[in-house]
Amino acid sequence: MVISTAVSPDVSKVFASTPQFTRPTFLMCPPEWYGVDYVLNPWMAGNVHRSSRDLAFAQWKSMHNVLRSVADVRLLRPEPGCPDMVFLAHGALIHHGVAAISSFNPQQRRAETAHLRRWLISEGFLLWETPRETPFEGEGDVAFNEEGTALWAAHGVRTCRAAHRHLADAWQVPITSLHLSDPRFYHLDTCFTPLANPTGAGGGYILYYPGAFDAASIAAIESAYPADHRFAVSELDATHMACCALNLGRTIFTGEITRELATRLFDAGFDVVQLELSEFIKGGGGAKSLALRLSDMPITHGRLGQLAVS
Repeated sequence: MVISTAVSPDVSKVFASTPQFTRPTFLMCPPEWYGVDYVLNPWMAGNVHRSSRDLAFAQWKSMHNVLRSVADVRLLRPEPGCPDMVFLAHGALIHHGVAAISSFNPQQRRAETAHLRRWLISEGFLLWETPRETPFEGEGDVAFNEEGTALWAAHGVRTCRAAHRHLADAWQVPITSLHLSDPRFYHLDTCFTPLANPTGAGGGYILYYPGAFDAASIAAIESAYPADHRFAVSELDATHMACCALNLGRTIFTGEITRELATRLFDAGFDVVQLELSEFIKGGGGAKSLALRLSDMPITHGRLGQLAVS
C-alpha cells in the first residue's frame, strides 16, 4: 500500500531553520549499561544475562572508530536503567532536521525517549511527536529511500500500520507499507535496507530478506527495484543481521556475512566493511541500529572515496 501526501508550500521555510549538515553525521550511544536483561524479541530469548558488556563495548568501539573515519559521529550519554539505549536508531527517524520521535511499544524501552528528546531539542531539531497509543520505533521500523524522497515502513510485529500516515505527514512524502510475517524479523531494519547507487548515478539498490515479508510486500519491493538492483539475502545471512546494514554512498557497514553475499555486493561496486557485532545480535540489533542518522540522505550518500580498513 502506498500513501501519498501533498507538499505544503510552507514546509521548506520550516526546514530551513533546523540543523544543516554538510557531511555524513550520526549519533551513537556507548553501551555502558547494555545487557540482555529481558526478552523483547526472539533474538533475546536464550541470551538473558549471557551478554558480555566488555565485549560489547569493544565491538561498539570498533564500529565507532571506523565510522568516524568517513563521518561525523556525535555521542549521547548512556543512562542507567536503559540497557537497550545503545540501539539508538530505534529512537527516532530524522530528515531535513525534523525528528519523528519513537513511541516504544515495550515498557522497558520507553525511558530512553526522554533522554534522546532532550538532546535533539538542545541541538535545534524540530520534533514530530508520535501519539502514545501509536507504536513506532524509529529507523527500526521505517527507512527513507536512497534519495530521501519516499518512505518504506513495516507493520505486523511491533509497529502498527496507523503510524504510517502519521510519518508520511511529517515530511509530506509517499510511504509504502510492508507487512512483516516472520517474528524473528520484528523490525524492518533487520531484513530491509535501501542502498545508494555506488556509482553516484540515480536508481538505488535494496538489500533484503524475502522470507520476512508476505507476498504483497515482496511484490511492492520488486516493482520498485529492478532485478539487477535487488540483493535478496539467504536465511543464513539474514540471521546474522546482514540486512541491518549502515550505508554511506558506496560503503556498507554490516556484520559478518557469507563470501557469496560479500562478492555480489563488491561486484556491484560496493565496499563492504564487516564488523564483529555478535553481542548486539543477541539483543536483536546490527550495525544500522547502533547509529542514528542525523544528516539528510543526499549528504549521507555523498562522495566518500574508498574506505581503508586495516
